[in-house]
Amino acid sequence: MSRKDEIIERLKENGCRITKQRKILIDIILENDCASCKEIFYKASQEDKKIGVATVYRMINALEEIGAISRKNMYRIESGENCAGGCDIVLEDDTVFRMPKEKLDQIVRDGARRCGYLSDRKKVSRIIYHDRQR
Repeated sequence: MSRKDEIIERLKENGCRITKQRKILIDIILENDCASCKEIFYKASQEDKKIGVATVYRMINALEEIGAISRKNMYRIESGENCAGGCDIVLEDDTVFRMPKEKLDQIVRDGARRCGYLSDRKKVSRIIYHDRQR
């Protein structure tokens, strides 16, 4: 039994319907070294324009539940100078919205000021976002 077939079987045992979109996502995850859901989403949306970000997150959660992947080993946050595209924010109800990098930086600055990390005379010169592994 191939790795893909094994994953599909375990998903079925866990009550998941195996759709064309789920098969596409499994193929992408198995064939690529994707670092994030965003990367998986971009690859998947090239194959099927109807695949949404929330579908990717739900599939990742399902794969993690059956032990097929470990989120700890999978995710790295693309950030710093390379995150000019902003970020996707996923709420607990799987609602997803995109936030531009400038807005995210402004929220961090405002929060730092309100929490007392910045005085009125100091300005943030740059924000460097790190992944959780550091």
